[in-house]
Amino acid sequence: MSLPSSVLFCCNHNSVRSPMAEGLMKLHVGNKIYVQSAGVASDREIDGFSISVCDEVGVQLIQHKARSFKEMEEIGEDLDGYDLIIALSPIAKKIALETTMNNAVDVEFWEIGDPTAEGETREEKLSAYRSIRDELNERIKSRFPLNST
Repeated sequence: MSLPSSVLFCCNHNSVRSPMAEGLMKLHVGNKIYVQSAGVASDREIDGFSISVCDEVGVQLIQHKARSFKEMEEIGEDLDGYDLIIALSPIAKKIALETTMNNAVDVEFWEIGDPTAEGETREEKLSAYRSIRDELNERIKSRFPLNST
């Protein structure tokens, strides 16, 4: 399977799952693939637990600015400019499919849970976020295998 030249990860708010996926993917592929993330809305800041658990594996999210599909289009990054869109929530999948239905853009749906409502204590919350981070990392490595040469 050949690798796409560009990938967009998307979810509801671009504050938890999609920025984590973007950062992990960039760590995995370097500059071999253009990678970005967006949300259906951008009404939240990057989530602090996402920053913490990604920092543990060398992914820096502190500078991430949440952005929506609409904001992407306003700066000239239309969804149909990507080879592959990976939706991490049902609503993001629906909008990605609707937006790209007349274009040659592949849309995949990865059912990745939302860790924001998990856990009562800080450690329980961090554990939930680590689980999502690790699931995303495994999916990325499996979906985008890189040759060791």
